[in-house]
Amino acid sequence: MEKEEYLLKKRLLELAELCFQRDVPAHSDFLNLNEQTIFYSIIRELPPVPYILAGGFELAERKIVCFLPSYMDESSFEPPVSCIRFTPLNARFAEDLTHRDYLGSVMNLGIDRCKTGDILLNDNETYLFCLEDMAPYIAGEMTRVRHTSVKTEICRPGEISYTPRFEEIEGSVASVRLDSVLALAFRCSRSKILPYIQGERVFINGKMAVSNSASLKEGDIVSVRGLGRFRYTGVRSETKKGRMFISVQKYC
Repeated sequence: MEKEEYLLKKRLLELAELCFQRDVPAHSDFLNLNEQTIFYSIIRELPPVPYILAGGFELAERKIVCFLPSYMDESSFEPPVSCIRFTPLNARFAEDLTHRDYLGSVMNLGIDRCKTGDILLNDNETYLFCLEDMAPYIAGEMTRVRHTSVKTEICRPGEISYTPRFEEIEGSVASVRLDSVLALAFRCSRSKILPYIQGERVFINGKMAVSNSASLKEGDIVSVRGLGRFRYTGVRSETKKGRMFISVQKYC
């Protein structure tokens, strides 16, 4: 076991034990998809406490694990995740900023990546999700991204207006096994998809895919490192020869 994996497992188990023994809420830093898979691998070792994964919005890729005390449930618990809205002070002279530009500005503040979640670019606004206790510092200090001066506003994740852009892709497959659907979504052969699965770069609903023959269910979110992600929206019809006509929403 790699040292980083061992330390992450140890930390997650400690947080769960803290919640169980003291009956207080506890949460991790933001976990990437690989780290979320590590968390799922130790679920049977956890004490009997409820937990949720939260990233600030439905399609979040980076999430924190929250362990809930006996007096809270998912409906009453508010994850300690804040959202910072960035807008250019002068849109006319603003640069065409990228995800990397915003992430670089955060890192330049000396903030570890694990303290921040997803970054969403949405027309003239950008949303950065972060741990609640980091939001005032980031919002106060991050006044420029590259050469563009920006205005910041801390808001609750539920207050943002963000509609993901996606491309609707349809086609026929012999079955809804993972490699077939991936080949359709990313317009390549199944043989070219296989190394991504074997290289542990494919995740279904935040969990690492371990088999190219795994079946997808309607609504599953599939992420592929280096290619992108999509929502599997299901079988639309079946041909006389038994092939299935399916559709996916590939996020832009």
